[in-house]
Amino acid sequence: MMRKLFLLGTSLFWLLILTLWFQAGHAPPARTEVAMPVETTYTLAEVSQHSLESDCWMAIDGQVYDLTAYLPEHPSKPSIILPWCGQEASEAYRTKTKGRTHSPAADQLLLGYRIGPLQKDSR
Repeated sequence: MMRKLFLLGTSLFWLLILTLWFQAGHAPPARTEVAMPVETTYTLAEVSQHSLESDCWMAIDGQVYDLTAYLPEHPSKPSIILPWCGQEASEAYRTKTKGRTHSPAADQLLLGYRIGPLQKDSR
């Protein structure tokens, strides 16, 4: 009697496992729709409205950055950056206005201040 119960229980267990395996492998994929966020683009006119030390945006290489919070952290005086607030500043960023490039670490840091792309016809 115990042997019959053991065989019946084992058979039911494996039948359940095979049923679950079959259903998992042949079930239609779950349909999930993920809404992609629409990224805001900015014009140079919009960037130019943020030209103060307390509200400093710049367009650099086709991207717009809000550097307001970074100004006090910049290694040099904020006065070096302030003339570029509200401006297209790609060349100034690439050359530091002295013919020297920013470091790769500075490039990485800049990414944290990106707020969106510059509108292509805005250049």
